Amino acid sequence: MDKNTINVAAVTDKYNINYSDFTNFLRENNLNFQEHLFSITINVSDVEKYVEDYKNSKTLKLEREKIAKLEEEAKIKEEKFKSMQKAKALSEILITSGFNFDGYKIKKYSGYISGDDCVTIPRNNFFGTNKVDANLCGALVKIRRRAISELKEAAYALGCNAVIGVDFDYMVLDPQHASALTNTTVYEPYVICVTANGNAVIIEKIDDKSAVFLANNKNLFYFYFGDIKRRESSLDTRKTLAPLFL
Repeated sequence: MDKNTINVAAVTDKYNINYSDFTNFLRENNLNFQEHLFSITINVSDVEKYVEDYKNSKTLKLEREKIAKLEEEAKIKEEKFKSMQKAKALSEILITSGFNFDGYKIKKYSGYISGDDCVTIPRNNFFGTNKVDANLCGALVKIRRRAISELKEAAYALGCNAVIGVDFDYMVLDPQHASALTNTTVYEPYVICVTANGNAVIIEKIDDKSAVFLANNKNLFYFYFGDIKRRESSLDTRKTLAPLFL
């Protein structure tokens, strides 16, 4: 090693930097260095510049990592907030088997939607320890609830806040197949399916002023037309009685 070069190990010791990181920096940036059998050397004239660039790159890397961490945290918070918003919106979606809601008006019909779910029910075994009827009752409750959840998800995806005309369709499958090995029929667990159907809509609450206005208009309507009918009736009576006074 001549007097114009210096061992990288000596440089890292002098400037208190990591040897592996610094050598990787030299390689990644295609800087001028000499690799020997047991050491790496660089030109003395390049030491200060390389060390300064290395420190700047480390600072920049730390800043990027910090920014990436902050962005990741912000993304997690945003996803959590959206999840909470969605959960709140789903819980507020109204469902009815009818076609309107008291105190609300329908602003938009978004179409027919459905939610599905299914469950398998074990058959009674030889000793009768599996009770199909008992299992079925509990399973129906669960799959109906999950079907309604799916129905709400479908309504939410359309930007709706209610579902009208909701009903349920049920289907029972009795899967079985012939066994070539035993030459018998193999009966598999029952499959119970349920579909919740309805029409997704956007509803808007009727405020008190609108309700009062409509109620007043309704009364005015009746009073107005009632008065017209009374006047017509009085006029007809006068027409009928007029000849008697001639």
